[in-house]
Amino acid sequence: MEQFQIETAQNISIDQNTAHLGDRILAFIIDSLIIIIYYILMLWFLSVIDIDLGDKWAVYMLLGLPAFLYYLLFETFMDGKTIGKSFMKIRVVKLDGTKPSFANYFVRWILRIIDVSISSGGIAVLTILIRGKGQRVGDIAAGTTVISEKKRVFLKDTLLRELPSDYIPTFSHVTIFKDGEMQTIKELYDSAKRNGNHNVILSLSDRIKKVLEISSDLKPIDFVDIVIKDYNYFTQKL
Repeated sequence: MEQFQIETAQNISIDQNTAHLGDRILAFIIDSLIIIIYYILMLWFLSVIDIDLGDKWAVYMLLGLPAFLYYLLFETFMDGKTIGKSFMKIRVVKLDGTKPSFANYFVRWILRIIDVSISSGGIAVLTILIRGKGQRVGDIAAGTTVISEKKRVFLKDTLLRELPSDYIPTFSHVTIFKDGEMQTIKELYDSAKRNGNHNVILSLSDRIKKVLEISSDLKPIDFVDIVIKDYNYFTQKL
């Protein structure tokens, strides 16, 4: 999953995660299966109704229109998503991160003929791999790309923290806390540290000392940090 940066009209830089090629292929397979199932049901319906051949072709063209316009209709009315894209949590957006217009969706849809239909997806895959912004030919022409809406979870965002191999814990009875309680402590601590809110850290420090029934000469910011690390040390050993 590659990442690129966009600049909004307000000059704010935003990092966007381009959709992984594998996710796009799986979304395409899901959408293709839906279209195939629709065509099968449509052909079955036409086979059981009693109409003249000429009329049947007219009905076939009419009933086949939703499948023909599948990508254009779904992306337009489902905020850049098809059923397959929704399942894979990916979405079409403009390069500045805003919602594409109907014209953008139409351009990338009409160029599916080159990207997907004629080349069996070869041109689309090749272009996506070459381009650094996850764009096939239709996306380049339309000024769009496909991003992933999956949340990227980093180690620092979870309860776990990386500890050196020679780490020596200070407070052995931190395990009286539950995972949920320590997660709350960590989130409050990290937020207060980012925002420079010393009062929150001081309150956390006092509360932890009261629960653990200990005293410490460590600075509150260092004390809470050590408590979190100690908890990780002992729980990872279990």
